[in-house]
Amino acid sequence: MGTNRNDGYHGGKPMPRYIIPEPAPNQIFDTPETKTITEAKREVEVFTESDVVVVGGGPGGVAAAISAARKGAKVVLLERYGHLGGMGTGGLVNIIPHMSDIFGKRYIRGICEEFIQRMDAQDAVVMPLESEWGTTDPRCIDYYSRSNFNHFFVRKNAKGEDTLIYSAVFDPEIAKNEINRMVAEAGVKLLLHSWVTEPIVEGNKVKGVIFQSKSGRKAILSKVVIDASGDGDILPLSGAETDDNIDPRLRISFLCFPFWIGGVELRAYDKFVSMRPAEYNALQQELATSGLYLTFFRGLLKNRENVVWLHPHFAAKNQSDVEELTRMDVAGREKAVRTWELLRKKAPGFENSYIMLTAPQIGTTGGRRLVGEYVLTEKDFVREEPFPDTIAVFPNNDRIDEITSHSTVTVPYRALVPAEVDGLLVACRAFSSNDEANAYFNLIPHCMCLGQAAGTAAAIATAKGINVREVPYEELRQALIEQNVCLPDK
Repeated sequence: MGTNRNDGYHGGKPMPRYIIPEPAPNQIFDTPETKTITEAKREVEVFTESDVVVVGGGPGGVAAAISAARKGAKVVLLERYGHLGGMGTGGLVNIIPHMSDIFGKRYIRGICEEFIQRMDAQDAVVMPLESEWGTTDPRCIDYYSRSNFNHFFVRKNAKGEDTLIYSAVFDPEIAKNEINRMVAEAGVKLLLHSWVTEPIVEGNKVKGVIFQSKSGRKAILSKVVIDASGDGDILPLSGAETDDNIDPRLRISFLCFPFWIGGVELRAYDKFVSMRPAEYNALQQELATSGLYLTFFRGLLKNRENVVWLHPHFAAKNQSDVEELTRMDVAGREKAVRTWELLRKKAPGFENSYIMLTAPQIGTTGGRRLVGEYVLTEKDFVREEPFPDTIAVFPNNDRIDEITSHSTVTVPYRALVPAEVDGLLVACRAFSSNDEANAYFNLIPHCMCLGQAAGTAAAIATAKGINVREVPYEELRQALIEQNVCLPDK
């Protein structure tokens, strides 16, 4: 690993970390040998046929479905939960960082920017004014620093000055509804409460998916499948090569259990911290002794001034292991309640607080990744020229030594395309990358950019009757530019 790494954290500031408990003795069942059963052969009803089926309604999946449908494709979007938005809504990771570099130049636009504008019209998003992007004015920066959002909104420039970047915080409940509207307006066929179990594969070509719901087991046939599940759920059974190696020091090796505490009188808490430092330090020590911690974001959203957000991270061995996921969820809920109980008893300002919300879906940050036609690595962060098939430009705000010399990183279309499997694209954090590259560029805006490119490419491929790997780049480039996507000049 290079000396430039900061563990993939925004601004180099890691979250406090917990350890997932090992199973208790009474939870361990003996499995003396591996056994298998043969499932009965059965016919599966074809629910519908489409040009494109998108698996997963997170940021990447939503952008893929919308862009493909707007381009004229017949699109079905499948989501296992009862809401869209993925980690951004159900995971309570309602932060869209890194849309500009430290110089104030915006690079992430397209559907991501459209979403922010629509949220802004409902007074459901907080972000700096465009005139403030790149500013070093302390009056602008202090607002985000005091709210503990410093590592999402502030970076050091070449002179060592704090500089404001364009990031946004949005209301996840309003976002769920707004995303529904965007999907419906595009003409996407949406199926919630639908868990895709496997791809339909003939030879080396993916030709649809099978999904399970309260309506039973159904199939959807399609010309292109886009895996936007986050975890690359379609990849193993499709025959696509994958990589799940993750350095345990990286952000993406951790699970997260976000929760919100409401009813906090922050003025009283701040007075406690500043006027009674000995008692505050004793509280921090008591929390630490109890295996807990106190680090929170102050809700920036309108009418949420008395809400704080906590994002406990848990070191994971395998983010696709159902037993580990279960233990983490149970441990996360226990620590959330214990933290709140201790704060309510010992921290002035928390006396009348309550646990307002816990994340409806577990916060996975990394995992299985595609091995595609091109694998993005940290060496690509210092490329002097953009890729010839660039489909996204990302501000390079977290690589401290490169923040001015290489302020952006480009991503090639080939990173969305499996090396050998046809009829399949990836539009989520499972894009083709090694663990370190993935740790920096698998956040909400990045996934939306990848999704918009994948959906557009899928629509072009189905209209032309060609494979997704054969999509002419110049046509894809022009289509993305027409959708207000920021791409390098030729």
